[in-house]
Amino acid sequence: MTLTNKAVENAKPRDKAYKLADSDGMYLYVTTKGQRYWRLDYRYEGRRKTLALGVYPDVSLKKAREKRGAARTQLADGIDPSAQKKAEKLSSAGKESFETIAREWFEKFSPNWAPTHSSKIKIRLEQDVYPYAGKRPINNLAAPEILQLLRRIESRGALETAHRVRQHIGQVMRYAVATGRAERDPTQDLRGALPPTKVKHHGSITDPKRIGALLRALDGYKGQHITRCALKLTPLVFVRPGELRTAEWAEIDLEAAEWRIPAHKMKMKQPHIVPLSTQAVEVLKDIHPLTGHGKYLFPSIRTWKRPMSENTVNAALRRMGYEPGDMTAHGFRSMASTLLNEQGWHRDAIERQLAHAERNDVRAAYNYAEHMPERRKMMQAWSDYLDGLKKGGKIIPIGKQG
Repeated sequence: MTLTNKAVENAKPRDKAYKLADSDGMYLYVTTKGQRYWRLDYRYEGRRKTLALGVYPDVSLKKAREKRGAARTQLADGIDPSAQKKAEKLSSAGKESFETIAREWFEKFSPNWAPTHSSKIKIRLEQDVYPYAGKRPINNLAAPEILQLLRRIESRGALETAHRVRQHIGQVMRYAVATGRAERDPTQDLRGALPPTKVKHHGSITDPKRIGALLRALDGYKGQHITRCALKLTPLVFVRPGELRTAEWAEIDLEAAEWRIPAHKMKMKQPHIVPLSTQAVEVLKDIHPLTGHGKYLFPSIRTWKRPMSENTVNAALRRMGYEPGDMTAHGFRSMASTLLNEQGWHRDAIERQLAHAERNDVRAAYNYAEHMPERRKMMQAWSDYLDGLKKGGKIIPIGKQG
């Protein structure tokens, strides 16, 4: 017995999904949530296959039967309806705009990115790409057109941004290729088309006397207390600025004197342990009465639901008279790396504490706690050394001598 419009309309969900047969292999598939899908079962070259005909009520019983008839005609001509449908989709796929696919790519992958990274990519695409190439069919977007877009960015003195945008466009194009909506990635043809960027070094102070003066300036900072504590903690832990500003109280164990940073916050996507010296613990105990009831150690002054701005520490350094070429928030890492190596600490312990890339990804996943006894000793000795520099006396670092 074939289906009627009334039977289709009255098809209600049950405890299990079920089928209502029409004829010639077509049926209505009803899910436990009440969705109703038209499907056609058929055989092609001895294999059983299923073709989706649409969703009711968008596709009526009459329309579903027309689609079934068209599919049967294709079968009679030796054509697989499913393969034909896929081919038609691919042939029209190139008509989708770059912006449509770029936004799809962004929504799919951005949840795995750090918020600052995600925000930068979104801004670059919306300001530098979509206005000029967003409406272009992605399969028609060619290398010369992309280069013109990149040179527009370069012309305003943002060469590094131009290189980043080329990288983002390439990622979107490769996603389009993988999903069958573009034939190739034209950004591969642009290698060498832009001038190389100059390597920028983060300003850093490594002279012991100047470090002492800097530490005294940090102690005397007259701004917000939250910012002052962030400034005092930075040289003691020498993590990346983004890792410091997004630090959460849930990651801190004051009794164990340990800060465990989860993998998703780390640049290398591996968990990281920061042994806390007695001086670092003192800073945390100082700020705990102020921010300990919230999520972040260093919340924004505007809303405690967000961490402090990524520019806060650098802006504070500028107010104290330190220019970008002299000292930056990131420069505390270079300071520690340089002096700890000079003092003779085990290089692998230093690199592990800096959370630099491990060449072997499998090894990195399991060895984030490697060299921990020496790292604990090193972090305390480093804080003691900084205390000595701050007092201005002649300092003999406690390294591996003797």
